[in-house]
Amino acid sequence: DSGLDIDALRVVSKGINESSTGETGVLLVTHYQRILNYVKPDFIHVMMDGKIVHSGGPELALQLEEQGYDWIRQEIPNGAEVK
Repeated sequence: DSGLDIDALRVVSKGINESSTGETGVLLVTHYQRILNYVKPDFIHVMMDGKIVHSGGPELALQLEEQGYDWIRQEIPNGAEVK
């Protein structure tokens, strides 16, 4: 969503919301919380080095926006491949 202006973001979000039904799920990959103001996720997963290293609810996106990713890196066990 980094290249979208606010009007385009709303159009894209509307399409995502209309596509997501009880029968159909949506996998949304973003680095920014902004689109999540319009598309409400059930789960947030943080990936590093191609692996899910942390999961949570929608509040996780806001926490990441405020605190960044360093606290997650510190939670990764020693010896893990994730940098």
